[in-house]
Amino acid sequence: MKLAKRIAIVEDDPDQRANYADAISKKGYTVNAYGSRSEALSGFDAELPDLVILDIILGEEIDAGFQLCRELLSREANLPVIFLTERIDEIDKISGLRLGAWDYLPKPISLDYLAERISSLLRINEARDTPGAQRQSNAKTIGDLSLDQDALLVSWKGERIDLSGTEVRMLAKLVRVPGNAVSYETLMNATMQSLVTNNTINTHMRNIRKKFEKLDSNFACIKSEYGFGYRWSQ
Repeated sequence: MKLAKRIAIVEDDPDQRANYADAISKKGYTVNAYGSRSEALSGFDAELPDLVILDIILGEEIDAGFQLCRELLSREANLPVIFLTERIDEIDKISGLRLGAWDYLPKPISLDYLAERISSLLRINEARDTPGAQRQSNAKTIGDLSLDQDALLVSWKGERIDLSGTEVRMLAKLVRVPGNAVSYETLMNATMQSLVTNNTINTHMRNIRKKFEKLDSNFACIKSEYGFGYRWSQ
């Protein structure tokens, strides 16, 4: 019998916490809900969930969600983390994504939409964890790059690079026609997120570059097209 996926919710508002937990549990998930950073850490010490939903402000701690995200990803780098928050300033969104969150969603939110995002991210993570021999690969090869958008798997010169879901979708758009410039608008659409600006895209691209450069110091395939967008050139 397949065990239900475990979802953790960290939200200090008791009404919102109860609503999220009720809606998600009705979708067949096992839900653990916490009202503070300390409660959440105690729960995570006992067992890590399969996906975490974090508010940023928890009680008097204005950046508690960011701290929890950093702690969680230090324990499990590929753990899907969703920020669900009223803090929608671009700097907050950029900070969350830089930490490695898979999604950044603004409140209020449709509970059905939230459930769908959870389901989608869990499917993607499950596909990433499936051994290659058991998984039908849809990888596209462009020079030294291998990209499987469905499974969020990216390799460079045969070595895997861990990109977030948003980063993989943006990279897929970028390499769709190598050598052609891709507009900011197209890259914004690829994020599947709201409240995205040119600066948000620039931040994502810097993060993607850094991850490639960590593996290959000579990496220089992502080119900026000033005022328009980016281009993949290899």
